[in-house]
Amino acid sequence: MKRKNLKAAEKKPLFEGARAAAFGGERAMVNYVELEPGTHVPEHAHPEEQLTLVLSGRIRFVLEGEKAELGPGDAVWVPSGARHAVQALEASVVLDVFSPVREDLLEKLGR
Repeated sequence: MKRKNLKAAEKKPLFEGARAAAFGGERAMVNYVELEPGTHVPEHAHPEEQLTLVLSGRIRFVLEGEKAELGPGDAVWVPSGARHAVQALEASVVLDVFSPVREDLLEKLGR
């Protein structure tokens, strides 16, 4: 059985103010991200589909120009290729799920 405690795992820099740990299978992966207050994840897009679940804190999520404030329990779907950005309104933890696997993140953050 392949397992990893993402909360306890060493977090590596993802963006300024954002640290993360990743865990991947064959066709999907999760990314546990800790955001400092005020952190801005710049607008970007990727071919992988993404689901983001806010575990704690509050974030502003912008998807193709549409803005939403999200808190614990809120989730958002990012279709493949959609432009999106995030701003942490307070210290926050989010869980991103990607399909297929984002090899770039697994290489950067560890498997």
